[in-house]
Amino acid sequence: MQRLIKLSNLYFSLPTPTFKRYLFSQIDFESKLIGILGQRGVGKTTLIRQIAQEYNLEHSKMLYISADNVKKSLSDIAIEFSAFGGKLLIIDEIHKASDFALELKTIYDFVDIKVIFSGSSALELENSKVDLSRRTLFYELGSLSFREFLAIKFKIDLEPLSLEEVLLNHQDIALKIAQQFKPLEYFSYYKAYGAYPFFTEGELGYNLRLNEIMNIILDSEVATIYNVDSDKINTIRKLLHLLCSSVPMELNIQNLAKSAGVSRNTLYGYLYYLKKANLIEIIGGNFKNKKLLNKPDKIYLDNINLYNILCSDHNAGSLRESFFVSQIKVNHSVKYSNIGDFQIDDKFIFEIGGKNKGFKQIKDIKNSYVIADDIEVGFGAKIPLWMFGLMY
Repeated sequence: MQRLIKLSNLYFSLPTPTFKRYLFSQIDFESKLIGILGQRGVGKTTLIRQIAQEYNLEHSKMLYISADNVKKSLSDIAIEFSAFGGKLLIIDEIHKASDFALELKTIYDFVDIKVIFSGSSALELENSKVDLSRRTLFYELGSLSFREFLAIKFKIDLEPLSLEEVLLNHQDIALKIAQQFKPLEYFSYYKAYGAYPFFTEGELGYNLRLNEIMNIILDSEVATIYNVDSDKINTIRKLLHLLCSSVPMELNIQNLAKSAGVSRNTLYGYLYYLKKANLIEIIGGNFKNKKLLNKPDKIYLDNINLYNILCSDHNAGSLRESFFVSQIKVNHSVKYSNIGDFQIDDKFIFEIGGKNKGFKQIKDIKNSYVIADDIEVGFGAKIPLWMFGLMY
């Protein structure tokens, strides 16, 4: 315990960023068990430290541990720390602890202490032998929005926009923003290195760090959680490269399986792993017990920066659509549309394209809009793509 307390004090002595991710305002601090899930590198550890500071507890009343760095069971640590007057236990990377669901249940039922934990987004919570849903509030932390990137990189503080504000007032909003900075110039920086907060550690090495993180997700988290052999992990890695260079509208599951050298059913399993690990986003084709109920409509990499490290021949349309989906899915439902590219909240139709994209495909369709890349200010039902990055 003495060693754990020493490491914990080092954790709490680290400088904490003043900017808080979008998820911070959604946390229910009264809950006894809070779980923050998300892809490695998105800032879960920093967010947890910010959450802990909101309790205004003395450092002696809080204990931070990383599950890959402890020998005792989590419940034993909680019991001992509580006996010393501990009030808040923080557990990082809980997916590396054995029987973590049972351990959390034991802590919840028998120890008078609050717990905040982080874990891989690939965690198989729904298949756990112990149901944590009644005891734990789970939150999912996604990659940085364009708005968050602006706040961290350039200290530009913009309030999140609602979808209704964007649709009704995008021209006035864009004109006002354009007086503060050049949206297209800053958006180009985001496309290059803005989806993960570790860009603050150096922009030149950003892609190397991102590639390392992706390898850890595959070789450690996916391999461990789903018991996947290393040779199959290499096949999954090949599948990611194939998805990176594919055009969503031309996606053929049978051809994709053949190119990856796997059966159709095996491919569906691999897509499930990648979806759970937040490395890809699937539109349509809902899963049940790792099996797709129907063919996916479109598949994208989870965020626009992943395209930079996974292929050099990525399609411009794929990047635009991937960005749009990554930004709008946080607060809205996204479905495939036979008319345009996407149907949002079962109400709005969006067609995504370049600056010269017209309305031919969605002509005379109610509540339809063209979302255009490479334009600073839109007009009428034509809206700049970058503006959808200001919604969380």
